[in-house]
Amino acid sequence: MTERQFYDWQTAGGGGDVSLSADMLEQRGIPWCMIGGLAVNHWAEEPMATADVDLVIATDRVEEAVAALVKAGFKARRFEWSVNLKGHSKVSVQISTAPFYQPFPARAVLAKVHGIRMRVASLKDTLSGKIEAWRDRARRPSKRQKDLTDILRMVEAHKELRRLLPADVRARLDQE
Repeated sequence: MTERQFYDWQTAGGGGDVSLSADMLEQRGIPWCMIGGLAVNHWAEEPMATADVDLVIATDRVEEAVAALVKAGFKARRFEWSVNLKGHSKVSVQISTAPFYQPFPARAVLAKVHGIRMRVASLKDTLSGKIEAWRDRARRPSKRQKDLTDILRMVEAHKELRRLLPADVRARLDQE
């Protein structure tokens, strides 16, 4: 079974929705990158299947991207700091519009995650995004625990990241 087949099996065909999203953005030359779990999967030793696909798009191109994805069959719901899109699988594509993430696309790298070509946030940006998410007390405890696990996965794969961790994160990881 290929990486892509495994991901599709885990997400009821999510690879198609992820590929379509990436292709639509690339075809239009829209600055974008994956953040969150898919970006972590690129930087960590072993990937984990996730049905939550988080990405960031240049603010001035979000409406163009959403319109193209809706035309391609996604359904969109708007929130204060995101636009959530649902395609034909279990995957939920969330476009973050939070200002914190806006510089990420300029530093993104091309990658292959779950057998799918995409742009992912740089190593340092992925780490800082996970730290930001972990510090968000409004997030569910289970999500914050996953963020901490993702930080640990990245540090295990890239030892040099440990020195970049803020004291509160380092202390928490030392408890694990």
